[in-house]
Amino acid sequence: MLYETTIAALEDKILQRAVVAVLNAIYEEEFLGFSYGFRPKRSQHDALDALIVGIERKKVNWVLDLDVRDFFGTVSHSWLVRFMEYRIGDERILRLIRKWLKAGVLEEGVVTESEMGTPQGATVSPLLANAYLHYVFDLWAQQWRKRHATGDMIIVRYADDAVLGFEHEAEAKRFLEELRLRFAEFSLSLHPDKTRLLEFGRYAAERRRKRGRAKPETFTFLGFTLICGAFANRRFLIFRKTRRDRMRATLMRVKDELRWRMHQPIPEQGRWLAQVMRGFFAYHAVPTNSRALAAFRHHVSVLWKRALSRRSQRASVTWAKVLQLVNAWLPQPRILHPWPAQRFDVKYPRWEPSA
Repeated sequence: MLYETTIAALEDKILQRAVVAVLNAIYEEEFLGFSYGFRPKRSQHDALDALIVGIERKKVNWVLDLDVRDFFGTVSHSWLVRFMEYRIGDERILRLIRKWLKAGVLEEGVVTESEMGTPQGATVSPLLANAYLHYVFDLWAQQWRKRHATGDMIIVRYADDAVLGFEHEAEAKRFLEELRLRFAEFSLSLHPDKTRLLEFGRYAAERRRKRGRAKPETFTFLGFTLICGAFANRRFLIFRKTRRDRMRATLMRVKDELRWRMHQPIPEQGRWLAQVMRGFFAYHAVPTNSRALAAFRHHVSVLWKRALSRRSQRASVTWAKVLQLVNAWLPQPRILHPWPAQRFDVKYPRWEPSA
């Protein structure tokens, strides 16, 4: 029985991948340019580039940081099926989607069906979520910008994480209130504590200083904290720093793993730690984030020293010895990504309709 269940699950995953390939070809013609999540040839860094370039080049004075409360658990099945029926005419595909939506959630050995949420861990879930937000948010936000925005307005969405920039505060507040009503119609809601409207942009620091206020607030997007700053020549610049909680979580995983690897040969530990650091740098090694990269390498070195010191009852390993190992095995922090504008201009030239 276990063998049959495993085969069925494998066949289901293969079928889902085939359906996703077909649906991607259809919806890639429909999805809008400011949608980046779970799409072919689009990554989190593409979304970050678009956001930074938009804030730096447009007249953005206010940023609306949206947080959808439990999005993947509150998607309405009835609305999702209606959206899919609007674009998909093949009843066989629609029947499969209904089946996957009714699969339910497995918790403590008990399967419970629900009329809400996307299939847990399913290959098709990201695409279904994208299609849902395409109709609920993307098309509506695009129309709102055309009809109501009198100043500049930018939109960047990665899955259920969206950030918008506005020139005028009043328009940002109006958009937020109307978005709450829009989401309520489709079983979605914004998190009241995590959804924020903040003054942010080229002139935010100067305007707040004139009013006797503190520096502009920061916000987070796709693992980074975004900060208003400037070059030495006072040209406006958005700084990106790795979120502290993300770095802390990664270091905790390294700490736990080192306990298990404590008695492994040093070369084996070194190779594994180097692999972890290269993975961290591959995502976080962006311009303006050098301090966080150096801090991560230092913290990993400290954790390695503690693990080596616990290998025996003798005196702990000296820092001189640890530094030799660190320099021999761990890569030096260096910036791996170009500046946002450089990559954005290459991938999305102005002559392209999607720019």
